[in-house]
Amino acid sequence: MSKQPNFLLIMADQLAAPALPSYGNQTAKTPTLSKLANESVLFENCYCNYPICGPSRASMHTGRLAFDMQMYDNASEFPSSIPTFAHYLRSMGYQVEMSGKMHFVGPDQLHGYHKRHTTEIYPANYAWTVDWRKGREFRPTNLTMAPVIESGPCIRSLQVDYDEEVAYYGQQAIYDLARRNDDRPFMLTVSFTQPHSPFVAPQKYWDLYNHEDIELPNVPAFELDAMDHLSRNLHYCQGRHEFTVTDEHRRNARHGYYGMISYIDDKVAQLLDALEKSDQRDNTVVIFCADHGEMMGERGMWYKQHFFEWASNVPLIVSMPNNTQSGRVQSNVTLLDLMPTLLDLANGAPFDGYVNPIQGKSLVPFLDNPNHQSDTPIKAEFAADGSTGPSRMVKQNQYKYMDLEGVDELLYDLDTDPDELTNLINHPEYQSIAEALRHEANAMWDREATDIAIRQSQQNRILVHRTTGGDPTYVYGVQTDDHRRYVRNDGAADTKARARLPKVAAAKPDLI
Repeated sequence: MSKQPNFLLIMADQLAAPALPSYGNQTAKTPTLSKLANESVLFENCYCNYPICGPSRASMHTGRLAFDMQMYDNASEFPSSIPTFAHYLRSMGYQVEMSGKMHFVGPDQLHGYHKRHTTEIYPANYAWTVDWRKGREFRPTNLTMAPVIESGPCIRSLQVDYDEEVAYYGQQAIYDLARRNDDRPFMLTVSFTQPHSPFVAPQKYWDLYNHEDIELPNVPAFELDAMDHLSRNLHYCQGRHEFTVTDEHRRNARHGYYGMISYIDDKVAQLLDALEKSDQRDNTVVIFCADHGEMMGERGMWYKQHFFEWASNVPLIVSMPNNTQSGRVQSNVTLLDLMPTLLDLANGAPFDGYVNPIQGKSLVPFLDNPNHQSDTPIKAEFAADGSTGPSRMVKQNQYKYMDLEGVDELLYDLDTDPDELTNLINHPEYQSIAEALRHEANAMWDREATDIAIRQSQQNRILVHRTTGGDPTYVYGVQTDDHRRYVRNDGAADTKARARLPKVAAAKPDLI
């Protein structure tokens, strides 16, 4: 590239890598993403650093782990004093804009972006703060199995409303950036809310699939006494003990999920078409990723909130201008690595202007040579909905280690056990591996101090929200009524299931 490249970062929400054909799925229909992947560098083992929206997105923007930024759940304020890739790219002469969801909490709703083209879909204040005093069944978003049981086709849903706006303004931003009267490069983030639950797909996309062809989960539900500590917590936090989820519910949910993935595939095609028509593709790096995955009924689990593959393994596809490199990367990487990658590409050389240490590593060596290998361990954390203490995950080569609130330890060899069924933590022949990963997991944190800090943060935010009624909302406004649109202070996550056509009656708990 003869000059600084443009960047188009396209994000999906709650899209598990195992749900995409490029990652081995045999059901989903994604012609655009599959073609893009074949022409790009695809990272087979990319992981989110926090299997829930807000902290994951903050880590992606800063190259830093969430605990390092005092971010613990979807109501944790993203500190405005921490530089993001948007700040650094602005300092390098970039115009930096965004259309869509980012789940920034707090008064700073830009975090370095020059401009946001749409409002946010979720609350931006402390409404969804986790409270460990209330135990594992506390649900700040009132999340239950209703979004699974209510899965199906629709004419219109709240998520479609939002993503239509995101796509429209994303395309318009591409055209507007192309016809500016200056030569500055641009960085545009376009972030969709689908295929996040509820699993409600427009009829057109539902009809792409034969319902009988939709597979059931590969790994059946576990009995309670066979679950690990965090899985057991999530069983109660998500209300699975209050509902009967049948195979038909599971098939409907997967059908809706695949339909939403195909919808997103069409939106990616529209953005790439705008890039081509505006004559900008030849100098634009296109990146496709997701903030975290979705368990999709595997092990009887739904949503995210864990370190298992369906929840934490996310797609990462990087298309260089003129398809100068393609291939598949086997080494472990994370979303932390996006910031240093963007800055190295923008700089044309390794960027050395960081004002504070970051934990991400540049992916440029893999973009230059997809056969490049690294055995650097990668990390993820969790302390949000369903937790009762802090947890950490470390993966190095094929081994994944989890420390779940100091109660359970799990160790899996994903080469021989991709479904994570055999816990090797007490197997004598794996003790050296377990000890090495345990040491890595315990580096850079003090469990007791972290637990205390999280509980204090929760109480601070709960008091603020209770005494103010959630005002100010911090919602980023573009239209005059954006503070009342989409999911706001009193809106639970499953509100999105209600706001659909045709209307669906609220699911009644079927007590087991």
